[in-house]
Amino acid sequence: MNKAKEFMNLWGRLLFVLGLLLLTFSFAMFQGGFVSWFIFYMALPFALYSVLLTFYPLSDIELSRDIHTAQVRKGSSFSATIHMRRKLRFPLLYTVLTEKTHSPALKKQTAGMHQKMFVPGFRKNYSWTYEIEHMPRGEHVLEGVQIEIADFFGWVRKSRLVPLQQKVLVYPNTVDIVYRPMESKYDHGSMAAPFTLVKDTTMATGIRDYHPGDRVSWIHWKSFARTQTMRTKEFEDRQSQDLFLMDDRRPSEKFEIQVELVASILKSIVRSNSSVSYLSIGETRNHFPVIQTEEHLHRIMYHLTKVQPDLEKPAEDAGGRELQKIQASSLLYVTSHLTMEMVKAIQRNVKHLNTCMCLVVTHKGEPASPQEEAAHQFARSKGFTVKRVSPDNFSSVFTEVNGK
Repeated sequence: MNKAKEFMNLWGRLLFVLGLLLLTFSFAMFQGGFVSWFIFYMALPFALYSVLLTFYPLSDIELSRDIHTAQVRKGSSFSATIHMRRKLRFPLLYTVLTEKTHSPALKKQTAGMHQKMFVPGFRKNYSWTYEIEHMPRGEHVLEGVQIEIADFFGWVRKSRLVPLQQKVLVYPNTVDIVYRPMESKYDHGSMAAPFTLVKDTTMATGIRDYHPGDRVSWIHWKSFARTQTMRTKEFEDRQSQDLFLMDDRRPSEKFEIQVELVASILKSIVRSNSSVSYLSIGETRNHFPVIQTEEHLHRIMYHLTKVQPDLEKPAEDAGGRELQKIQASSLLYVTSHLTMEMVKAIQRNVKHLNTCMCLVVTHKGEPASPQEEAAHQFARSKGFTVKRVSPDNFSSVFTEVNGK
């Protein structure tokens, strides 16, 4: 239907040009004199060019795109070059190249910036390099490049969309965070520690002298029978992996900050050779049971690149069943709005929970409303740690666990 419309439009413009030429010729024939023939001969080259442009095939023009920035972070610049090549040296006048995309965020960011008008003339090759600053986070698809040519006065216009589909991934920004597990459990109680270490008693790595407090089951009885000296088995220390990170995709003006915080936390955990489970609650529940390697982290970053604030119902209703499946002893909940209902849902559904830290994302200097402050106090009364974080104090998320 669109092709038929374009065809009719093109031939309608051609008939207009031919009619205009016929009109000036008739005027010269019947009027006579220098002025009337001067008008005809002045209009003749423009009309002939318009007729020739009508039959110039746009398929002669080949377009390609080179992307210079393979990986882009939110807020950084994206750069690409469009190459135009053609076989015929037909003179082209007003030529417009337009980058086409269906991404609403990218359209808003590049309004009027991803278009170039130039006059190729007889040149067969032309290159156009453009740059988009402050790229928005997301997966943006460049559908293709539209080329449009026109004559001197716009009597004849022709356009063609050259499909050049390429994806541009704009990853969220991350901040370097020193990761420290929220709590370590030992036989004599709990204490704050920079690392969560537990003994892997399935394999002994050596023996050492007995120290008061060592378990009886750790004594190396064969060595004691030979030497009559108490010796204790040594086991490999391994890092505890019972941390669960959860966030909700509630629509909020602070959602982008929340995504950057989650990305920074996950990156810091993996880089510290620890592991974590991650649950993202939205229209769909995205659960990643184990995040431990760089490959796992890459999958998470791809998810955080595309994720949108699509949670339409309360987080406690959307993630109720998923909360019941959490087996970790430490829970880290990231949100832009903490509610009493969510605190109750965590307390009711998450079994064997020893520690829960709620990170509430805010803007710098933004005060808490009375409703928010009441929810925070309620969470603290249930033993939860609540901390309001903004981009300027992301790095102290784990080092100041008692901050408010």
